[in-house]
Amino acid sequence: MAFTTFKSFCLATGLTTPGKYDEWHRAWLMAVEEGSIESWPVFLCREVGMAEDSFLGKLSEAFNWPRLDLAQLSVGTEVRHKISAKVAFQFNVLPTSYDGGVLQVAVCDPFDNALLNAVRFEADGPVSFALAPRAEIEKAQRKYYGVGAETLDGLKKDDLGDSIIGLGGDKEITENEQEASVIKFVNQIVWDAHNSRATDIHFEPAEDELRIRNRIDGILHQIPMPPQIKQYQDSLISRIKVMAGMNIAEKRLPQDGRINVRIKGEEIDIRVSTVPTVYGESVSLRLLTRGKIFLGLEHLGFAPQEENALRDIVVKPHGMVLVTGPTGSGKSTSLYAFLSSINSVHKRIITIEEPVEYELKGVNQIAVRSDIGLTFAMGLRHILRQDPNVIMVGEIRDRETAEIAIRAALTGHLVFSTLHTNDAPSAFTRLVDMGIEPFLVASSVEAVLAQRLVRTICPKCKTEQKIESEYLYKVGFPAAELATAKFWHGEGCENCRQLGYQGRMGIYELLVVNEAIRPLVLDRKPASTIAHKAVELGMSTLRDDGWLKVRAGRTTVEEVLRVTQTEEHLKSLMD
Repeated sequence: MAFTTFKSFCLATGLTTPGKYDEWHRAWLMAVEEGSIESWPVFLCREVGMAEDSFLGKLSEAFNWPRLDLAQLSVGTEVRHKISAKVAFQFNVLPTSYDGGVLQVAVCDPFDNALLNAVRFEADGPVSFALAPRAEIEKAQRKYYGVGAETLDGLKKDDLGDSIIGLGGDKEITENEQEASVIKFVNQIVWDAHNSRATDIHFEPAEDELRIRNRIDGILHQIPMPPQIKQYQDSLISRIKVMAGMNIAEKRLPQDGRINVRIKGEEIDIRVSTVPTVYGESVSLRLLTRGKIFLGLEHLGFAPQEENALRDIVVKPHGMVLVTGPTGSGKSTSLYAFLSSINSVHKRIITIEEPVEYELKGVNQIAVRSDIGLTFAMGLRHILRQDPNVIMVGEIRDRETAEIAIRAALTGHLVFSTLHTNDAPSAFTRLVDMGIEPFLVASSVEAVLAQRLVRTICPKCKTEQKIESEYLYKVGFPAAELATAKFWHGEGCENCRQLGYQGRMGIYELLVVNEAIRPLVLDRKPASTIAHKAVELGMSTLRDDGWLKVRAGRTTVEEVLRVTQTEEHLKSLMD
């Protein structure tokens, strides 16, 4: 851009600092040469300390260009096809309307000559500009074109054979990946999932489409995809299998693998699983952040009474502490919080896990390798010869592992582990059903913590909500609180992708084993009887803790009902 145009623009938008024009212009030219800045409007925003939204408002007034709110617009298919995905993503533009033979295009940098020429060529006619922030344009592109649309747009089917072969081992995934198209597309899917805080990515083939869904905050969301993605299904799946070290020729049997990548300097472990289906292989990717992210006991959302009880339990010299809940309920996070709170140079802590999800300094961590015979039971048996004070077993799956863990708890070791049960009282009956003698269970288990994860209300769109008292009474909300309780929900905004929720937190049910509970376990009493007694002694059920979080304005009634069932012990209390 010429200096006179630069100066005229500054004056028109109110950036009236005459002595700064030369300095800004030289700095901008230098930044362009170094490739560290994308456009001079972005550069000016940074130099002046002005938000992009305010800057575009001044630009709109100065040059009489319309200012658009893309979230409120609906772009038709015919309009969208006026500009190819490749050009739209390359120049960060979005066609918004077509009226009287003129195509309106949303841009964030209307002074890019290359952009203007490319858009006019694509539209094959006159073009008018409208202004929108870069982030809004990128969200709209994802919505209307699909993730990675520009990559598939430039992909030739003849190139597929060579493009699936890429780097193995650790790989850096960056925002502007410039490798072969299939490799780039897979990287874009992982990048998008990571930015969305997704924990899982699922590639699900159907007769006429390849559906890709991300699990975000425990809920599956379908990702917008380019319509032509089905024809590249085999190449995309082959690329993932190459990255995970799988056999790409074997499509009849399930396979497992692992990919290590770096995103924004962060190490990501991706566990890959494939299964054959009628319409091709279905692929699931589990994203695990390695090494850093775990919460301390004080950040898990326990009520003060439960937190104090847990702190007393985790410092005991021996015994077993179990954490129960379905897959994805945060059990591993709780176990790591327990270990972190007691980790010291005076204690030898050894874990056996599948896989090692977080790395704890000072803790000896073993990964299960079933393919070479290193199972939970075998590893645990050898751990006992390593003079540990504390042992963590990732999961008790069978009788052999349960027997070794319980005997370890009875012979002077503190043992942490997980079980898949619906509530805390069911842990005792599950161990007995595995074949463990009731007297061993009653003697070894010190506490059972059941937990679930509920989505938290988005702070940006949180508003008060009115709920009928009859409905609240029907779902078991405490009757004493009906008159005074306030309820909140998220209306939906750009920050939470119109979902009303952002992030998750735990709800808990802590059953501490005492002299009133042990006889019931010894007598093989059902879980409902044990639960009834525990509630009488002061145990808060999962729903009780959920209602506490609802009254605190952190989650909604619907979320608590979604992740908890009607507890049998509540029914017995009402009889």
